[in-house]
Amino acid sequence: MTQENINNLISLWQVAGLSMDSYFETDEFNYSRVENSEWPNRLWFDHDVNSNALKSAVEFLKNNSTQITVPYWDIYNSNTDGLFNSQGFDIKFKQVGMSMKLKNKFDFERRLTFELVTDKVKAQTWEEIYPDAFGYKISKEILLRTKDKINYYLASINDKPIGTAIVYNTGNVSGIHGVGVIPSARRQGFADEIMKHVLNESITAGMKFSTLQASDMGKGIYLRLGYSEDFIIKNFILV
Repeated sequence: MTQENINNLISLWQVAGLSMDSYFETDEFNYSRVENSEWPNRLWFDHDVNSNALKSAVEFLKNNSTQITVPYWDIYNSNTDGLFNSQGFDIKFKQVGMSMKLKNKFDFERRLTFELVTDKVKAQTWEEIYPDAFGYKISKEILLRTKDKINYYLASINDKPIGTAIVYNTGNVSGIHGVGVIPSARRQGFADEIMKHVLNESITAGMKFSTLQASDMGKGIYLRLGYSEDFIIKNFILV
């Protein structure tokens, strides 16, 4: 499932970038860079990184005013991630690639109501609360241009939006992204409820597997749901 996880993630970045005419391919790397948005803004390699490819990426990043994150999936057993430090990169954050086979639907306390982003009003609300949960912005224009390919969920309690989720399906894999809850609604089990809702939706849609990328702090909730840890993603920035 490691490659399926990576493929789902890359495809998500491609769809978001293409929707804004901001996805590009070069001989050495690919990237999605969207103005007035802090996402996806990723540069990645379709192969194990090497010195020449990384030097090309450095030259591009130095001439780009938008901060772009460079992910490295630790799947090659080559220790080539050490090249990043030699080229002036620092690790911005790490993630754990996780996967799970989808079987039976989940039971949970249904305190939240869920809506898909389908119009400008919902997209505006989603754009406003997402940074409270994650600290960075996803432009509502991306949501409006990709809502037919990507499911953006708003979770609310008593008509107050408190959480988000992104679900993007590739083949029989349901990639879950952007599950977050605003600070004032944390530690009440809402993230668990959001996860179970979107997982049930994925099962209804006929998906066979689920993938995601978790922070070290957040992976506990996913382990309890039945996910396994598959690989590490190191996300670098040029400093």
